[in-house]
Amino acid sequence: MRLVSRRTALTSLVAAGGALAAHRAFAKPREFPLDPVRIEVEARDITHFQPMAEAIRFGKLEFRGGLVLTSSYPGFGGISGFALQRDGRRFLAVTDAGLLLDGELATDGDRPTGLANVRACALKDDRGRPLALQGREDAESLTLSPRGVFVGLETINEIWLYPADPMGQIGMRIDVPPGVKALRFNLGLESLAYAAEGPLGGTLIAIGEEGASKSADLPGFLIGGPTPGTFTIAKSGPFNGTDACVGPDGVLYLLERHFSFSTGVLMQVRRFSMSDVKPGARLSGEILFTADMAYEIDNMEGLAVTRNAAGEILLTLISDDNFSPLQRNVLLRFAVAA
Repeated sequence: MRLVSRRTALTSLVAAGGALAAHRAFAKPREFPLDPVRIEVEARDITHFQPMAEAIRFGKLEFRGGLVLTSSYPGFGGISGFALQRDGRRFLAVTDAGLLLDGELATDGDRPTGLANVRACALKDDRGRPLALQGREDAESLTLSPRGVFVGLETINEIWLYPADPMGQIGMRIDVPPGVKALRFNLGLESLAYAAEGPLGGTLIAIGEEGASKSADLPGFLIGGPTPGTFTIAKSGPFNGTDACVGPDGVLYLLERHFSFSTGVLMQVRRFSMSDVKPGARLSGEILFTADMAYEIDNMEGLAVTRNAAGEILLTLISDDNFSPLQRNVLLRFAVAA
């Protein structure tokens, strides 16, 4: 029997599927700087993904390092969407409180060592007002594209487009299929990915957190591009989708999460061939790894996929702490095993 620390147990009780309750219990910070402000972020190393164990291989993933992130800035936390530029260094993130964060992911080789030159500012509407003050604070996803940065808002189920450097810039709401607006309250638009090349080149991929019921498949939408339409992702056990990314290898990666009081918080990563992503498709994919409370996870909600100098695919995951003192902002990095 694995021993779980009291902190880890408490963390699990308010994580993942309990996010709605956590949002009610812990007030979101009301920090909406219209221009970027510098903030300091401290980092503590996670040296072992499985505490007390020396293993680095977990399923089809190899652990390359992790961090627990903290900041005295009240708006830091609640990170639900995370993206890295192709160089794997510059990052962009969105939070549940309606903020954008950017900066640099410092590394030693592939191992993350901290966040540097971090800035925060409000997500703005088309008139320069903070989205959070217009009932649009629940930013859950973002993806980079040649057109700019797409940001998904969950509760209201909208997508906004910002310039490539979005910090302090105004956004523009884009049209979405009717099915996006029909997604369930607080279980809606959770993942955005962009296909830059291939048969779906120019397509924005949107995925709902949960379907019409707990057991239903996850709804997917192909927006723009050569073949717009809808698809589904087969429900995998109890898991819901929390983020997606099309990697430089042309593969669609999906981060998933589950919470119950009997299991605590769980995390899973699946991948799908982009050739299978098409209107009317039902995708099952391949499970790369599933983790429970015996590992250094929290409410994992953000995913970025890059390639390192050796040609390996790197997955960088980040958690949403719901601005709860019982949870953590955890950043994890894995390489996909050959």
